[in-house]
Parts: sequence; C-alpha cells; structure tokens
Amino acid sequence: MSRRPSSRYSEMPMRVTDQRTSLLNATPQNKDNVFGKLNIPKPQSTTSERRTSFFGKGIGPGGQRNSMFGAYGGPEKMKDPRPLHDKAFVQQCIKQLCEFLVERGFPGSVTVKSLQSPSTKEFLKIFEFIYTLLEPSFQMPTAKVEEEIPKMLKDLGYPFALSKSSMYSIGAPHTWPQALGALIWLIDAVKLFGGLREQSLLFSDFSDEPCDIEDGAEYNKLLMEYCSDTYNKFMQGADTFDDEDADYVNKLRKLYNVDEALLQSLQEKHAMLMEHVERLERESQTDRLAGKRTEKLRLQADLQKLQNYRCTLEAHKTGLENKAAVLAEELEAADMQLEGLKQERTRLQHILENQKFTPADIERINREKNELQQTVHSLNQSLEEAEQLVWNEEVNLSKAKEKAEMMVAEYNKLGRKLKLIPQSAENACGHDFEIRADYSATTITQYKTQIQNPLKNMMVDVEDEYSRLTNVKLSLEETVEQVKSNIFDKQNDFKHLKEQIRRVDQQLEHDMQEMAQEEEKWAAEVDSVEAHKKRLEKNVMQGFEESEEELKAAQQQYHVVVQETNEENRMVSKNLTDVLNSAANHLCAVEKQCNEQLKRFGKLKEVIREDEADMKQLTDLVDDFIKKVNNI
Repeated sequence: MSRRPSSRYSEMPMRVTDQRTSLLNATPQNKDNVFGKLNIPKPQSTTSERRTSFFGKGIGPGGQRNSMFGAYGGPEKMKDPRPLHDKAFVQQCIKQLCEFLVERGFPGSVTVKSLQSPSTKEFLKIFEFIYTLLEPSFQMPTAKVEEEIPKMLKDLGYPFALSKSSMYSIGAPHTWPQALGALIWLIDAVKLFGGLREQSLLFSDFSDEPCDIEDGAEYNKLLMEYCSDTYNKFMQGADTFDDEDADYVNKLRKLYNVDEALLQSLQEKHAMLMEHVERLERESQTDRLAGKRTEKLRLQADLQKLQNYRCTLEAHKTGLENKAAVLAEELEAADMQLEGLKQERTRLQHILENQKFTPADIERINREKNELQQTVHSLNQSLEEAEQLVWNEEVNLSKAKEKAEMMVAEYNKLGRKLKLIPQSAENACGHDFEIRADYSATTITQYKTQIQNPLKNMMVDVEDEYSRLTNVKLSLEETVEQVKSNIFDKQNDFKHLKEQIRRVDQQLEHDMQEMAQEEEKWAAEVDSVEAHKKRLEKNVMQGFEESEEELKAAQQQYHVVVQETNEENRMVSKNLTDVLNSAANHLCAVEKQCNEQLKRFGKLKEVIREDEADMKQLTDLVDDFIKKVNNI
C-alpha cells in the first residue's frame, strides 16, 4: 500500500451517484491534497459486456473486482491513454519534468532543449535522482539496467509496459515519449508520498496534544471506516451505499453535536436569503444604472449652468461695485456740497435774524431767491444732461475701445499669419510690429512711427516682388499656351495611335479566335491522349496484378530453388578445381587472342587516320555547297 497511489483505477464507468462526494465533503477537509495527479484512463463504452480493470482481468456484470493493490501482471497489457505522440502534450510533459528537476535541485544542468532527445546516460541520472526522492538509500544497478528499470517501475505499480528494447535507444523519437510518460508518473508518485510524509499520523489517539476535530483522530477514523466499508462493497460488486451513507452522516452529527433545530432554522434563513438574492438579480440593474447615469449627466449639466450663472453674477457684482464706488464718490461730493450749503444757509439765517429788513428788501430777497432757485433748477438740468452725455460718451468710448481691441487682435493675428509678429519672425526683419493694449496719445504716435514706416517700405518691396512675379506669370502663361498647342498636336497623334491600336485589336481578336479554334483541337487531342493514358494505366494495373501473382508464385518457388541451389553448391564445390584449371587455360588463350587483336587495332588506327583526311575534304566541300545555296 505504501507504493500505490490512493485512487480508483478501474476503467469501468462510475455508476455510483455523486452524493458520496458530497458526503465525503460534509465537513471541511485538509487543504493539502495528498492524492497526486493521476493518469486515469478513459472509461470504456457502457454498452460493452466486458469491462477491464486497471490492474486485473476483465469482469462481467456482478463479478468480483480486482483490487488495485494487487501486483500488476496478467495476460492483458493496458494501452496508455495519454496522447504521448502529440507534440504539444510531449512539450508540456518536458516542461513539467524540467521544472520539477530544477525545483528539487537536480545536480546536473537540465534545460527544455536538452530534454528533447536525451541520451541513455542522462535518462539514467534523471531516473536515479527521482527514485532517490522515494527511497533515499537507492543505488542504480551497474549491470542489466535495461531490465532493472522496467522491473522497478512494474514493482512501483506503473500500469503500462516499458519494453526492454526501448532502453537501448532512449532518446529516439519513437521511444522517448513512453519513457517520458514513465518519468511523469514517477514525479506524481514523489509528490504523493511527499504529501503523505508531511501529514501527521492517521490515528493519533495516543497523542496528548489537543487537536481540531476536523483534522483529528476521530474524524479521520470515521472517514477511514466509511471509505473501507464502501470500497469493500464496491469491490464485491455493489454500486449503491445508502446504509453506509446514512450511518456515516449520523456519526458525523454525533461527533459535531449537530443541533437539528438550529440547522433547520439556518436552512430556512438560507432559503429566504436565496429568494431575496434571486429577486434582486431579477431586477433590472442595467435600467437603474442607466437612470442614475442620466441623472448624473443632468446634475452635471445643472452644475455647469450654476457655475456659469455664478460667474455672470460675479461679473455683474463687480460692475455694481464699481458703480457703487462711483456713486459713493458722487454722494460724498454732494454731501460736502450740502454741508457747505447748510453753513451758508446758517450764515444767511443768522444775518437774516440779526438784520432788520424793509418790505422792499424782503421783496428783493424773495425775487433773488426765486431767481436763484430757477438758476439751481437750470443748473441741475444742465448737470443731468451733462451726466447723461458723459454716460453716452463712456458707452461710446467702451464700444470704440472694444472695436479697437478687436482690430488690434485681428491686426496681431494677421501679423502672426504673415510672419511679422513677433520681432524674431521670418518676415519681421527685426522690427516690432505688435500693438499692445496701451491707448495713450504718445503710444499711438510711437506706433505710427514704429509700424507705418517699416510697413510702407515692406509694401514697396512687396509691390516690386508682385510686379516681378506678374512678369513671371505672363511668361509662364505664354509657356502654358505653347504647351497647350503641343498637347493638341499630341492629342491628334494620340488619335492616330488609337486608330492603329483599334486595328491591332481587331487583328488580335482574329488571332485569338484562330488560337481558340486551335486550342479546341488541342483539347480534343488531349482528351484522346487522356483516354489512351487511362487505357494504358488500366493495362499497367492489370500487368502489375499479374506481376504480383507471378511474384507470389516466384516466392513460392524461391524456397524450392534455394534447396536445389544448396545441393548444386555442394556439387559445384567438388568441380571447382576442374573449373579453375579450365579457366586458367582459357585465360592464357584469351591473352594470346588479345595480343593479336591489339596488333590488328594498330593497323585499323592507320586506316582511320586516312579516312579522317578524306572526311575533312568531304566536309569542306559540303560547307562550300551550303554557302552557295545560301547566297542563291
């Protein structure tokens, strides 16, 4: 059991309901999963009458299941369901192996590139390093490694066969994926047993330290009893475990002192909360969000309007404050004038009280008083008219000032557009043509002397340049007229060329029609050739089949001929001496004949030289004749 991964390896479809999983997870479990990544094969079809166990023979319906803890071995060899011939899967396994070796501190240098096709020596080092993680006292055998490694994997419970011949060429493309799959399985086993070593004892009843119920001995004991009972019944052919599930739940309730009333109330509360959540989810959250966004935009628009209105009010307030200041000054002056008038009135009243007036004086004073009142009234009217006139003049002045500012801004804009402003502009020539917001008489006079004279000079230069460009324009217009006349001539030539092209197109169309007719003829010939080709292919296939039959017959006769040949070889070996003697005699005769032929060949060379001279004369005559014919 210490060398088997704790999982179900049966290839049969699981007919047990998923309620067992919920029962196993009825209480919180350890976060560290001790069951490593297992390569579980794909289940066979449920319609099959025979099901194959992961480590044993097939069983029929209701038969005994072979335990996964038994030794592997049987007449049937399991096929590895992993896609070991898939390049992507192989690269993933190589990356996983490389990361594991680097993480565990492999003594050698290992990279993904070096693991694409490792040598047998590298494979043995990697296998020894991983196996020592399972058994620290392990030492790699020095003899018959190709037999020991598959045997060790088989003892560990590796469910797939690793052939002995594959160990001789471990880095070959057809053998490395199987070896890589075995290393990945071994890595999973290392992770599994590493997790088991890190965990505490399964039953720690003798431990005096207090422990949590969820990870304590009582819970582990209940879980192990439940798994043992259900697995024993499962191996006997059972697929439902209702009694064991009910018993397990009752024991868990007793262990955790479950309050049924509290549990029921919590379930009702959970149901109410779920209904509330569903109701909230059914509400159109999107519409509410859109409404809120619309309201936000509307409030932002209102805020912008309020800010603009506030700015307007502040400007109006500033204007009113300025007017109030002016009115305060006027009121202060009026108060001072009123104070002076009161003093004058007091003085006059004192004089009036201290003096004695005659009726004539009183009449004269009244008359003067009326005249003074009329004068004051006329002066007030004049003052109002003057104030109205001053207000109108101020309004006109502000309008004129605004107009002047607009003109100055337009002037400055035009100056920048013409590259006259600033002073360092391209066309400024070092002059400052910019007008600033200063409207005093001296400034205006300065602007006239500063801007008008350079502008006049520049205008004179521009007029000269304009006249020069006008002359250039006239010359260019004459050139354009000449070019137009040339274009007219070229157009006439173009018309003639188009007429020629039309004729050529007609000729081309006629030639194309002729070519189409020829192509039709060629197509007919090609069809006939294709038909002839098919007939030939048919004859060739028939001949090929006949040749195959003859080959089979020849192969059957070959064995008979081999036996006859062996017998003839025995007879030939007896006569070999006579043949060699005859061959030696024949060789002497051949050498003699060769010498005679060499003498004859020397004579033939002399004859050939004479013939070559005659052939040269004939060649010269033929060349002369060809030249005469060509001249004719």
